[in-house]
Order: sequence, then structure tokens, then C-alpha cells
Amino acid sequence: MTETQLPAVNREWHLVSRPVGWPKPEDFALVEAEVPQPGEGQVLVRNAYVSVDPYMRGRMSAAKSYVAPFELGKVMQGGAVGEVIASNAEGVEVGDHLLHFFGWREYAVVDAKQAVKVDPQAAPLSTYLGVLGMTGLTAYAGLLRTAAFKEGDSVFVSGAAGAVGSQVGQIAKLKGASRVIGSAGSDEKVKLLVEEYGFDAAFNYKNGPVSEQLRAAAPDGVDVYFDNVGGDHLEAAIGSLNRDGRIAVCGMISVYNSTEPVPGPKNLARLIQTRGRIQGFLVGDHYDLQAQFVQEVGAWVRSGELKYSETVLEGIENNLEAFFGVLRGDNVGKMIVKL
Repeated sequence: MTETQLPAVNREWHLVSRPVGWPKPEDFALVEAEVPQPGEGQVLVRNAYVSVDPYMRGRMSAAKSYVAPFELGKVMQGGAVGEVIASNAEGVEVGDHLLHFFGWREYAVVDAKQAVKVDPQAAPLSTYLGVLGMTGLTAYAGLLRTAAFKEGDSVFVSGAAGAVGSQVGQIAKLKGASRVIGSAGSDEKVKLLVEEYGFDAAFNYKNGPVSEQLRAAAPDGVDVYFDNVGGDHLEAAIGSLNRDGRIAVCGMISVYNSTEPVPGPKNLARLIQTRGRIQGFLVGDHYDLQAQFVQEVGAWVRSGELKYSETVLEGIENNLEAFFGVLRGDNVGKMIVKL
């Protein structure tokens, strides 16, 4: 095994109780533990950046879902990228950089076969968690495959200033959308969408009924709705959907912390009139697009045609605050913690 000098202490976040409604700080604990040693076929990674994402709220519940819940009293998981400081795996050297799924901690032992080598010279390490990572592939697959976007479509994106939404809108423009509309939670984010990301129109959903603001922004209706929010946004999109319109459901952050069942849209019957389609998706079903995604989106990032933002907090002690910030909508673009 090859290694550099190993640290003495590892700090990691544990889930200690399952949140009811909005998560509280007392549901979590920052714990000191021994730095784990890599076994056969494993490496020890010093995490440089870790990701926090809305879907993690679902894993804090014990309810059955598409992925196992976080275990109480154990370290949580999430995307991370970092440097190998000890290797017991063939083909992985000390100094290599890996993308893996053992965030929420400073040091992680990772099976080499479950990690992906990344090149910090080709793109900043943090981008492999966002614009060139899982959130970027989510935008790409959801828009182009699930929503079956085609040139000339009018596209509405909710949560459009977030990591996924901002990329959806830009990809749609680059692929020839006739009009791209976004919703966001502040006037500053609305300005960013139009002036920085090239959206044709955007609105602050806090300034009035979403259905009315959407009709004003898209008087000719929408062909594609990319849903990150659910609730009144989904109902508004159904109300503005054109003939043969498609809705891709990526997330519904507006209902993640609800303690009672949330009523669905009141106008679902309109899908009959419009011959509309609504479909949920998970990025894990679309990893066959990974190579195509990295090639196409990577070129757009390098050329400056596709812009991205990151909201970065520093220190493992701020991991929890970063996660709360995502739930509140504090972030512009991808929320990342730099360790």
C-alpha cells in the first residue's frame, strides 16, 4: 500500500434522529472518529469538496423510497471529490483525484471500483459535483430524454437559479428553444437568469400567483416544463401546457418538509385536452448518457457558452448550514462545501 502521512482524526456528520417537518440542528451531530484504513481494492480520499442536495432530505426519513434511508447514528452520504492519500488498489495512485459518494466527512475509504477518476487540470474539482457532475447530467437527461425536448420548444423551468434548473434553461437555449422561462425566489435571481444565463423571461414566484406570472411570461403556452418545485408551479405549468406538451418531474422541493399529505394539482384533467405527458425520472437511470453529456456540456463550459454558479461554504462544520441553505433556497447554482 502506498500512502502519505495519515491524519489522526476524521470529522463526520451523523444523523441522530429523523426530522419531522423542517430538519433541526439537533437531528444531527458532528462526530470525531478515527481515520479509516483502506482494505484490499480500496483507497483513502481526503475530501476537497462535498455536495449537499435536496434529495438528501428524503433519505433522512425512514419511508420507503428509491434509495435506502440514512442510518441513525452513522455517517451520512453524498457526492464528494478529493485526493487519494493512501491506495491499496491497483491502478489508483496517491495524488490521483476521485469522484465518489462518501461525503459528509473529511476522509473517506472508497472501493476504487465505485469511484471515478477526474482531472483537476481539465476543469476545477468543484465542477465535478455540479455542472459536470450529477446535477449537470440530471439537467441534460431530464430535458433531452425524459421531456423529449426538440428545437423550437418553449420551455418553463422552476427553481431555475439552482444547480439543475440553471443548466436546463441554458441547454434548452443552446439546443434551439423558441423561448425559455424560469421561476426563482428573489428579484436578484430573476435578474441573474435573464442577464447571465440568457433566459428570455423570468419571474419571482413570491411576487404573485405563479399561474398568472407564467401566463404573462409565456402568452403562447409552454411545450416543456422541467419541475424542480411541484405544488403551485406544477399546477401552473399544466394550465399553460400546449398540445402534446411534456412535463419532466425532477424534484418537488416545495413539499419535502410537509408533515401532511399535499393535494395534487386541481387541473390534471387538462392533460386529456392537451394530450400532455407527465413523467418522473431519476438520474441513475441515465448514466448511459454520461460520455455524451461530458463531451457536449464540457465543450460548452470551456467555450463559455454555458455559464454556471457555485455557492461555496468552507469547513466541514458548515455542512449542515449548507444543507439547510439548499432547503431555504439560499444558493445560486450548486451548493458546495469546501473542506
